Amino acid sequence: MKRREFLKTAGVGLAASAVAAPAIAQSMPEIKWRLTASWPKSLDTLYGGCEYFCKRIAEITDNKFQIQLFAAGEIVPGLQVLDAVQSGTVEMGNTAMYYYWGKDPAFTFGTALPFGLNARQMISWVRFADGEAMLNELMAKYNTIGFASHNTGAQMGGWFRKEIKSLEDLKGLKFRIGGFGGSIIAKLGVVPQQLAGGDIYPALEKGTLDACEWVGPYDDEKLGFQKVARYYYYPGWWEGCGQAHTMINLAKWNELPKSYQSAIITACGDTWTWVLGRYDAANPPALKRLIAGGAQLRAFPQDVMEACYKAANETYADLSKTNPLFKKMYDSLVPFRSDSYLWMQVAEGSFDNFMIRMRTRS
Repeated sequence: MKRREFLKTAGVGLAASAVAAPAIAQSMPEIKWRLTASWPKSLDTLYGGCEYFCKRIAEITDNKFQIQLFAAGEIVPGLQVLDAVQSGTVEMGNTAMYYYWGKDPAFTFGTALPFGLNARQMISWVRFADGEAMLNELMAKYNTIGFASHNTGAQMGGWFRKEIKSLEDLKGLKFRIGGFGGSIIAKLGVVPQQLAGGDIYPALEKGTLDACEWVGPYDDEKLGFQKVARYYYYPGWWEGCGQAHTMINLAKWNELPKSYQSAIITACGDTWTWVLGRYDAANPPALKRLIAGGAQLRAFPQDVMEACYKAANETYADLSKTNPLFKKMYDSLVPFRSDSYLWMQVAEGSFDNFMIRMRTRS
């Protein structure tokens, strides 16, 4: 290329850049938001997932969109995150939707319907079977929009001071259980208590609680439950997975540039994978340590599991008669779950069961 032609072409490019630069600057304004979480800082996977989310947002937007993170209790208590986001006290929050089932039982679908979905099924239902649209239909009533951003995988059944050998052992038991599952197990005589993570240990230590559940070995070890309760039960049938959402004030969401909205959705997806992967890496060694330290691992008796399953289905039938959105989500989830397990039974279930059997022969 001749020098004159090169300079002419370069000049056109520079002129285009001069025009484009202000447009780019306008589309990426500097924005600072606050995020309040339901988790204490000691839970470095749940709270750590929020830290990771804020970091990803900054990276994606070249530090133009910055989010300041606050732990449970620093702005509002851990169980009031939805209220803070709805009112505009903060622009966004990270929480488990089932904490708010008292406002509407349909909130439980966002975290875990008891005897519902595992982690893979949950993200599939949310993203590809209209779960996200239905959940946001609910959240819109509370001036919020939200996206799945954490998942714990299947959870444990919790820590008990005494063994659970039959349904009789559940009667009168004061049990910290998260979300909607408490309303089901109450049908069997349990007295459910909903407490934020940081408040559980003192209640268990003082005897205000007879039993508690949180997430799984890694978090439970950090919270110290094994020091005051001996029997460690599984599975946590009320949480085949434990999903958290990043909730955003709807008016604030609508003010965001589309690129920042996309950044939030992308960071939520990244965080969902980060949290689940970290739990899957951290739970096995933590379980070994707990057992070595004296924890007694127990499976819930079959009659207890079947009674809880029956009580759950009766509850869902009753709610479906009076709550149209609950019915809409339930009618979507049940056939989805059935087809999903049909496939998993053929492929992943048979593979997993074989590998579990072979584990002791390696």
